[in-house]
Amino acid sequence: MHIDELLQRALRRDFLSAEEGVFLFENAHTGELMYVGNKLRQHHVPGNTVTWIIDRNSNTTNVCIANCKFCNFYRRPGHDESYITSIEEYKQKIEETFAFGGEQLLLQGGHHPDLSLQYYVDLFGELKSLYPNLKLHALGPPEIAHIAKLEQASHFEVLRALQEAGLDSLPGAGAEILSDRVRRLISKGKCGGQEWLDVMRAAHQLHLTTSATMMFGHIETNLERMQHFVDLRQVQSEKPAEAKGFLAFIPWPFMDEDTILKKIKRARNSCTPDEYIRMIAMSRIMLPNVVNIQASWLTVGKQTAQVCLHSGANDFGSIMIEENVVSAAGAAFRFTADGIQQAIADAGFEARLRNQQYELRELPVNMRQQVLDGSQLIVD
Repeated sequence: MHIDELLQRALRRDFLSAEEGVFLFENAHTGELMYVGNKLRQHHVPGNTVTWIIDRNSNTTNVCIANCKFCNFYRRPGHDESYITSIEEYKQKIEETFAFGGEQLLLQGGHHPDLSLQYYVDLFGELKSLYPNLKLHALGPPEIAHIAKLEQASHFEVLRALQEAGLDSLPGAGAEILSDRVRRLISKGKCGGQEWLDVMRAAHQLHLTTSATMMFGHIETNLERMQHFVDLRQVQSEKPAEAKGFLAFIPWPFMDEDTILKKIKRARNSCTPDEYIRMIAMSRIMLPNVVNIQASWLTVGKQTAQVCLHSGANDFGSIMIEENVVSAAGAAFRFTADGIQQAIADAGFEARLRNQQYELRELPVNMRQQVLDGSQLIVD
C-alpha cells in the first residue's frame, strides 16, 4: 500500500477497505489526513458555514439491565436512585428548552424491563399532543432492539409504531464499536453489532432520519474502528434513494472516570487531541456517503474541536441544555449559546443554527436581542 495512492482514492470518494483505512491511520501524517478530510468536507458541505443546534438531552429513565461497563448513569431495577421521568417533569424541561430557543428533545434512557412499546407510544403521543411543534429525536438502536424483544415484534414494527406516535428521527446511540468481540466485553447486555445495523436498516426503510456514532479509545483495535466505518458505509449505501439515512456521524473518545471498564479492564481514556483530529479526518475518508461530521466538543473541548473544523467536521453539535450520561463519566466541558458561536467564529467560520434535519434556522428573537445587548444565554 502507498499513502499517496490511498489519499488520492479517498479524494475521489472511493470506498477504502478497513485494512486500507488502518494503513492510512497508522502511517499518514496528521497534516495529510487533515487536508484530505477538509477537501472532502468542502465537497459535501461547500462554503464557510459551521452548524450548531439547541436541544436538550433528557432521559426517560435511568433504570437499565444492559450493564454497560463504561456507564455510570444507570441504576438497576429497584435501586433507591432509580426513576421514570413524569409528564410534569417533561413539561418543565420542554418549556425551558423552548424558552432557550430550542425545538428538539433528544430523549433516551435505559433498557427498562417493564417499559413496553405501548408506554413509549403513549409518551410520544402525549408529548406531541401537548407540544405539536416539538421534535422528538429519541431512543436508539439498542432501545429499539430491547423493546422489540419485550414485544416479540420486528424492529420495523416497533419503529413504525413509534413513528406514528411522533418519533421524528432516530439517534445513533449505543453503537460504541460495532465489533461483537468488543461488545461482549463492554456492553454484553446490549444488542450485537449486526442487530444495531439492522435497526438502522429498518429505520431507513421508514425514511426516518438517523445519525451514527462511535465511542473509541478503550479496548478496540484500529482494525475494529475501521470496520465500524465500513459497516456504517454499507448500511448507508443500502438506504432507499429518497431517504436521508445517516445524516450525520459523531465520534467521541471513551470517558473513563470511575467506570467499571477502567477498574476491571484497565481501559483508559488515552485519546490525545492529535488522535481525535485524525479520527475526524478518517471519518470523512471512510464515510464518503455521509454528509455531516460532528466534532464532539463535549468530550474533547473547544480548542481540539475547533481544529477538527479544518479536518473534516462541519458541525459543532449542541449547547446541550441538559446531558447526563457522558457527563457522569467525566465529560465536563460546557458552552453558552454565545460561546459556541464565538468558538466557531474564532476558528474562521460562520456559525449557523440548524435543526435535526440540518436545515438552517434563524436565531430566535430573544437570542438575537441578547446578542445585540451583549449578554449571553447561559445554558449549563
